[in-house]
Amino acid sequence: MKIKTVKTLASSTLIALGIGLTVQVYAENSHSSTPSVLQSATTSELTVYKSASCGCCGDWVEHMEENGFTLNVHNTDDLNSIKHKAGLSPRLASCHTAFIDGYVIEGHVPANDVKRLLAEKPDIKGLAVPGMPAGANVPGMEVSTENATFDVLGFKEDGTVTRWSHYQ
Repeated sequence: MKIKTVKTLASSTLIALGIGLTVQVYAENSHSSTPSVLQSATTSELTVYKSASCGCCGDWVEHMEENGFTLNVHNTDDLNSIKHKAGLSPRLASCHTAFIDGYVIEGHVPANDVKRLLAEKPDIKGLAVPGMPAGANVPGMEVSTENATFDVLGFKEDGTVTRWSHYQ
């Protein structure tokens, strides 16, 4: 039991450090230029931008494919400019950014939330799971058998953020 706790703690610490570095780099490099990522945001194909070295992003991609989404995946070293062009604030940032039917999907958003978004078509800019919560119920972050408590947030162009769904 102690070994599992130490491994979980070590994994959580590394994840937190990674998010901290991502947010810091995002803030420092938000002026970078990249081709328009929103051009591909108006199709029913889910276009994903992620780091090639991020295993949890790959696992989230698999989760989305297993739930019926058609994906167009781009590995990039310049996620910060994509997040900036998508209008994401650093407080909403996670490790990967996706686009579908004009919406932004940031981080480990469960497939059912994206399906609901596409069915309801609310007047929001997108959904986000900020940071990297880890647990059995977080797609791509199943590093534990215990569920994580986290929110999927809906965000608007004006910066308004509301809870879209809650998990525990």
